Amino acid sequence: MPCLLRKFPLGQVVTTPGAMQVLGLHDVTPWSLLGRHITGDWGDVPPEDAQENEFSLQTGFRILSSYPVGTERVWIITEADRSITTLLLPSEY
Repeated sequence: MPCLLRKFPLGQVVTTPGAMQVLGLHDVTPWSLLGRHITGDWGDVPPEDAQENEFSLQTGFRILSSYPVGTERVWIITEADRSITTLLLPSEY
């Protein structure tokens, strides 16, 4: 991955089958969304969730981003301990 201004570590990156299918159907790479996630572009989240993500950067809570892909939505969740980041569909949560 190119050198970006990363705000936090991703840990191990995993993707659910549903998210991989949606990304593949629309020629979107997981890394294109992960690049946005780690630089603080949270995608389409409500303002209060974006504010919570900023708070989580300082306090070590979970971080959630949400990106439209075609007619679907892909979530990226980085766990509080930064050990794992998961790409998934909201229906897989």
